[in-house]
Amino acid sequence: MSLEEELAAQRARAFQKRSPEERVVRAGAIADTARSGLAEGALSVGDRLPRVVLPDLSGVLVDVNHLLESGPVAIAFYRGSWCPYCNLELRALQQKVGAIKGLGGSLVAISPELPPRTESMAAASTLTFPLLLDRDNRVARSFRLVHEIDPRVVRYQLGNGNDVAAFNGAKVAEVPLPATYVVDRSGVIRYAFVEADYTRRAEPDAILEALRQCVASSPVTLKS
Repeated sequence: MSLEEELAAQRARAFQKRSPEERVVRAGAIADTARSGLAEGALSVGDRLPRVVLPDLSGVLVDVNHLLESGPVAIAFYRGSWCPYCNLELRALQQKVGAIKGLGGSLVAISPELPPRTESMAAASTLTFPLLLDRDNRVARSFRLVHEIDPRVVRYQLGNGNDVAAFNGAKVAEVPLPATYVVDRSGVIRYAFVEADYTRRAEPDAILEALRQCVASSPVTLKS
């Protein structure tokens, strides 16, 4: 089953559980985000990778720019462990870790969520790639991805026990748009998936193909 098929099944489950009023509110919030032009204004193909140095779940700083010395890097921005679409995405990416490493590439995922909940999710899904903490969405802002969740949606989230602001250690519920980038060894973005609809994600096979193209076009032999 493709990631999109899994996401579609989750969309159907969520739709069935929600009241007609909640469905209208959530659909309207997605439409508002799309109309804002945020996705179109985010970093895209041809842009250079900003400085990305963030702690992993152990508190060790990971310099994503340094990872480029060994090969291309895939970067996935996700909203948090509370988001079922994010969980599906991360599990799908985990299935491709071996193939990514086989290409000499690296994979990292970035969210503003504080470690405790992220650690539980990583353990439950047996994730082996770095999950990086972007406190206050500092790095996501440099990619021009950050938006505040519609307050009407926040009320529904709180009713479901999901206090996103508290999960992030913030005053407001801000998250990055779902976004995936593939960056070549020179630090240039060669693939970009940025979506206003948080239920849509990049297919892992598309990410792999972008990594392959980076490797094929690289003038430098990748380290084993």
